[in-house]
Amino acid sequence: MSDEEGKANCILGLNRVKKIAEDSGVTVVMELLNSKVDHKDYQCDHTAWGVDVVKAVGSPRVKLLYDIYHMQIMEGDVLRTIKDNFQYLGHYHTGGVPGRHELDETQELQWKTIAKTIADLNFQGYFAHEFLPTRDPITSLKEAVALCTV
Repeated sequence: MSDEEGKANCILGLNRVKKIAEDSGVTVVMELLNSKVDHKDYQCDHTAWGVDVVKAVGSPRVKLLYDIYHMQIMEGDVLRTIKDNFQYLGHYHTGGVPGRHELDETQELQWKTIAKTIADLNFQGYFAHEFLPTRDPITSLKEAVALCTV
């Protein structure tokens, strides 16, 4: 289906559940994924598309999950995108680019800078580590938490 038809369908579906989320005090998030490498034909693959949906739904309990790994692949310009769209982002995922591995010197993002940008915006939600470790998973997770604690 076209991007416009996909938007209309998402808006329709989210409008059906937003009142339940509002009444329950939970936030429904729609995850931004890449369609270039991992999720062919996925429509919520650009921040602007997702923001259009969230704006149209018009609920403080419907937001985007900004998966930094996926959006680096699709758009780059992560810091500016986060700053410009902060009010529509309700959750973050990490993952090294390329490969979705550890947040270390083998990949292209500066995680401390990203975490500081999000913290400086007074984000109060979750910043989750979602990566495929190539080393001991607990060690890799501890390193990611330390790196992103600002």
